[in-house]
Amino acid sequence: MSVVDLPQTSPLESAAVADHAPSIPAPASHPTLILVALATGGFAIGTTEFAAMSLLPAFAPDLGIDAPTAGHVISAYALGVVVGAPVIAVLAARVARRTLLVTLMVLFALGNGLSALAPSYSWMLVFRFLAGLPHGAYFGVAALVAASLVPRERRSQAVSRIIAGLTVATVVGVPLANGIGQFAGWRWSFALVALLATATAILVRIYAPLGAPAQGASALKELGALRRGQVWLTLATGAIGFGGLFSVYTYLASTMLEVTHASPSAIPPMLALFGLGLTLGNLVCAWAADRALMPSAGVTLVWSACALALYPYAAGSLWTLGPVVFLIGCGGGLATILQTRLMDVAEDAQTLAAALNHSAFNVANALGPWLAGFALVSGYGLPSTGWVGVALALGGLAIWATSYFIEQRVDQRFGIVRP
Repeated sequence: MSVVDLPQTSPLESAAVADHAPSIPAPASHPTLILVALATGGFAIGTTEFAAMSLLPAFAPDLGIDAPTAGHVISAYALGVVVGAPVIAVLAARVARRTLLVTLMVLFALGNGLSALAPSYSWMLVFRFLAGLPHGAYFGVAALVAASLVPRERRSQAVSRIIAGLTVATVVGVPLANGIGQFAGWRWSFALVALLATATAILVRIYAPLGAPAQGASALKELGALRRGQVWLTLATGAIGFGGLFSVYTYLASTMLEVTHASPSAIPPMLALFGLGLTLGNLVCAWAADRALMPSAGVTLVWSACALALYPYAAGSLWTLGPVVFLIGCGGGLATILQTRLMDVAEDAQTLAAALNHSAFNVANALGPWLAGFALVSGYGLPSTGWVGVALALGGLAIWATSYFIEQRVDQRFGIVRP
């Protein structure tokens, strides 16, 4: 189906009914409040996802485990994201979007609240897995609702407002949760996230449109996304191309201590600098994507490869490392671009494709550090994580180029003109 042939919704229909982003914005009483409500959920998710890593030294001894074992708690959450995104998207195909978003945030609040009460390591694994289940489905459905509130040419910017909740969390939420964990105990950090998720559920219930399921929606139709090659190519671009960012981020603190010889007090500002780059990149990439979607993805991957190539040379000094870390963070805008791309290629399986985007990024979150670990074990040193990142960014670029080439050939063959 051509992008220009996408089905349109009546202006009288609810904002979230359309499977595809409409060319005319659907009516909404408080579109800004809807976006703020949805972004609050992104803030809660971003806070727990990144803060949990910094809280490992705090909850590991309390649960009677060592640091490497505690890392499995992070993996349990990521596994929940990977599993939950497709399963929930398929099973909830006929559920109204507002109802689904509220349910997902209640489940997320429950998972984090139980994490705060975990009596043992085994229960902590279960509760973190439970907390991860709504992650991908929430972002996917929230992105579809956000895109339905604005004209087609501004949908990437609307989606970026939701993802901005997560990026701002890396600047504000993570330091806040870490500070609360150090002052009052790690359990209160997870309790904070549970409160944020509860607030999100209330705000979404008040302000978001109901969003009846699309006509003919079904689990079988959602699974149809898995038959489309462009969906897989888009997901692979994120799973590989985004891995480079995580290969560096995971070992950034260790690099600062062992290579840069910086004080531990310099680590939080450096992580905040990364978060600022992530936030700015998210906004700029969204603006670019609304003007040239696929070229923006290619340029962002080239940007990431170049920034990551500078990392090994910048690691020796805070003055050079800071700007490079900021530039690497800017490459995180790829998430918004690919989220919008999936709206184009998923056709009538929007929910599953949108949710799978975050499964792909969690694959990147696992793949990047894993490959970087091989470089470290081989004796190449911490700065080599930058070269691992370059390889992954170029791998994502190669997949993007394949996707773009195939699309151009199909467009030429059938005379499709894309906006």
